[in-house]
Amino acid sequence: MSEQMQGEIAQLSSELEQLDDLREGYARVRAKILGYRQAGMRVPEELTLLEKNLVAECMAASQGRD
Repeated sequence: MSEQMQGEIAQLSSELEQLDDLREGYARVRAKILGYRQAGMRVPEELTLLEKNLVAECMAASQGRD
């Protein structure tokens, strides 16, 4: 993974920590993933894991298990 990708993911992770709404964070991660795919680039594993973690957190929050 390039340094630019690592920087983008680090920046995104930092932004997500500041958000109160997990759904907004998930939307940002999905947009980043779609951007990579549309550009014909491989989606970094770290981004895929971030997406999976956000899905799990959203599910837990929606079921009242914060």
